[in-house]
Amino acid sequence: MQPDNNPANTFDPLRPRLLRIAYRMLGSVAEAEDVVQEAYLRWHQTDRAAVRDAEAVLVRTVTRLCLDVMKSARVQREHYVGTWLPEPIVEPVEGDDLTLTLMMALERLSPLERAAFLLHDVFGMDFDEVAKAIGRDPAACRQLASRARNHVREARPRFPVTEDQGRELASAFFTASRSGDLGALQALLAQEVVLYSDGGGKTRAALNPIYGREKNLRMLEGLVRRTGPNASRLVYEGLIDGLPGFVTIESDGVWQTTALAIEEGRIATIYITRNPDKLRAILQAVRKDAPS
Repeated sequence: MQPDNNPANTFDPLRPRLLRIAYRMLGSVAEAEDVVQEAYLRWHQTDRAAVRDAEAVLVRTVTRLCLDVMKSARVQREHYVGTWLPEPIVEPVEGDDLTLTLMMALERLSPLERAAFLLHDVFGMDFDEVAKAIGRDPAACRQLASRARNHVREARPRFPVTEDQGRELASAFFTASRSGDLGALQALLAQEVVLYSDGGGKTRAALNPIYGREKNLRMLEGLVRRTGPNASRLVYEGLIDGLPGFVTIESDGVWQTTALAIEEGRIATIYITRNPDKLRAILQAVRKDAPS
């Protein structure tokens, strides 16, 4: 039997898993796609007949490429205009329960801590495999994953809501925030609510997080006063990176995602992404359902 000389026959079935790993490490769909494409080019040049475990080799390649990207990405984010948020996705991510909140927690970790945690805790690799992927011994990988796990544990919601409850709260927040119903908003927001807004310097957004219910109420009230009530068009309702939320077209024509972290029945964190560079994938996913 002749060996299969087409590298795509082995690579393509693994592409979705490799993309999930790269996205979770980088927080960017575009960067994840670039990394996976580079991994494919390297796979094309590999002596594949000598490879016993193609998946292990490809995961190792993607991981190391991601670590290289993360080193430069940290420098770039130091010069990012305003708050940096991971690129939002609306498609469910099978096989892990990392929400946008948890991805933000992982951003505070070193690249190796993040890689060890994701590969072991999220993607189910044993520490011997993780060690080969990141170039450390298994004992060091256990320590890296343990430190990361402590950060993630602190970020997990203590009282998670069901998907239906989350959808109801997101819908209520959309209605109240766009109509200027301050009474309803006050009931929805936690006292210590924080709003993060990512415009990347390309669209209007708050440069710094907005802390506390009163400041957020004033900001939302001012927004309605400036644009008029019900100026947003709702395009999508559902999960955004594992959190309840929605996609809108705002009064200035900018597409926007809003994701909500909920604690004890109230909105504890609001994540708004307006940077058009981060909305290309989500726009493609939901545009067909947008109002004309």
